[in-house]
Amino acid sequence: MAIALLVLVCCVVFQATTTLPPALASPSPASVIDQIRELADATGGRFRTDDAATALASTDFGTNVSAAAARPAAVFYPSTPADIAALLRASSSSASPFPVSARGRGHSTSGQAAAPGGVVIDMASLGRGGGGERLAVSACGRYIDAGGEQLWVDVLHAALARGLTPSSWTDYLHLTVGGTLSNAGISGQAFRHGPQISNVLELDVITGTGEMVTCSKEKHGDLFEAVLGGLGQFGIITRARIPLVPAPARARWVRLLYAGAAALTADQERLIAAENGGGAVAGIMDYVEGSVVTDFQGLIGSWRSQPPSSDADADRVAELAKEAGGVLYCLEGAVYYGGATDTSAADVDKGLEVLLRELRYARGSAFVQDVSYVEFLDRVHAGELRLRAAGLWHVPHPWLNLFLPRSRILDFAAGVFHGVLLRDAAAGAATGPVLVYPMNRRRWDAAMSAVFPDGGEVFYTVAILRSAVAAGDLGRMEAQNAEVTRFCEGAGIPCTQYLASYATQEEWAARHFGPGRWVRFVQRKRKYDPKAILSRGQRIFSYPLAASSSSPDES
Repeated sequence: MAIALLVLVCCVVFQATTTLPPALASPSPASVIDQIRELADATGGRFRTDDAATALASTDFGTNVSAAAARPAAVFYPSTPADIAALLRASSSSASPFPVSARGRGHSTSGQAAAPGGVVIDMASLGRGGGGERLAVSACGRYIDAGGEQLWVDVLHAALARGLTPSSWTDYLHLTVGGTLSNAGISGQAFRHGPQISNVLELDVITGTGEMVTCSKEKHGDLFEAVLGGLGQFGIITRARIPLVPAPARARWVRLLYAGAAALTADQERLIAAENGGGAVAGIMDYVEGSVVTDFQGLIGSWRSQPPSSDADADRVAELAKEAGGVLYCLEGAVYYGGATDTSAADVDKGLEVLLRELRYARGSAFVQDVSYVEFLDRVHAGELRLRAAGLWHVPHPWLNLFLPRSRILDFAAGVFHGVLLRDAAAGAATGPVLVYPMNRRRWDAAMSAVFPDGGEVFYTVAILRSAVAAGDLGRMEAQNAEVTRFCEGAGIPCTQYLASYATQEEWAARHFGPGRWVRFVQRKRKYDPKAILSRGQRIFSYPLAASSSSPDES
């Protein structure tokens, strides 16, 4: 899942309740409003400057951003991509360029999509503006063209209408195409197909200078690679061409419980290995993830995954957790079959027989369901609906997402899962879902902007997805995030943040990118957004760019 966002060397977590640093100073709201009044008459879009619109555009899924610090001067509702280009040209040509950020569904967690004192673009308006078809499968069936504002769940249904599907997903499908491609887009399919940014044929991008560019690996390749995983720093994605494959109809959904991290990760790595390196189970599963279970009985802890199906199952899980010292691990996987694929139910039965014989899970703790392909891919939405019904969705989410080298995953498990998180759970404080699963590095493209660990074929994703429900939860969870990063630093465990958040450019340069990647990132920024207009809410660049984006490693 979308989950997913990616990427950095261990760092302290930015506490989004603080005010934005002075380096992000923007033109006064009154000045910006004067500029956009002229623009409003020249485009098919419309602007709003009222408190209701600007307040909404200053909050996100984290709900812990200071609205006063992040509030834009205006919200822009474009009807076509040309409207967005006109807005960016107006800012770029101004003596005082104002910040502009694209907002999809506001699912960032630290104000990354904010435009303090500037303009937030409501991307959903593109789908309502009558500017042509925004979601269309090609006549040949090889790809789907999707507007950057489109939700992945709608991409799924449009493709399935032709018996087709994209290969790579986020776990949460109610995110926008442009949003996930600006980060990476990861889930349990990424071990085989790579992240979503590795599954794009072509993009329509509007750069920070307002230029509308169609790009691909072969055409304007540097912009294409910059934008994918580029955190919105180089351009706004208004269309993505996504390759399609024949769609399955069903998914055999498997959840296996483990008493220890070593057994879980060893089995996960066997499952994602190439067929000649993973033995009998290699390549059987189409989806491989995993989770850490410390508060197994709570809705907050289980909303991303299917809970035990009966009281007897729940009792068995509780018994295993007690035997394991309070921490269980779950391997979650799926095998797709039927529909337009060549895999039959009989094939799946044979494969699962091998899996259940070969894998080292706790015997008697295998939970298997047969569901539709759509039901499996969109299962996190079902958890969302449960949280909404309980009033637990619109709460702060101080999430921490890390990429870790395979060589240190067991050290991390000992210190964090069996230390920091277990202590929290033992005190009765729900932590929320914690995911842990491996990826194959060869499926990632180092030419793109997304940052992932160097060295080794396999690296791990750890996603600590908290919900701050009770008074005091937010501060406690943010402090715990900082404790996790301090543990990594003290133990010498290199880690990279996914969906990263840092308070200063210096932290981004040193902790996230590192010298080589940072130099390239700055060069691309100067080329495609020289006025540092785009995505200032990320706190990476400010205006004037030339005076604020040097690195100690640059000559």
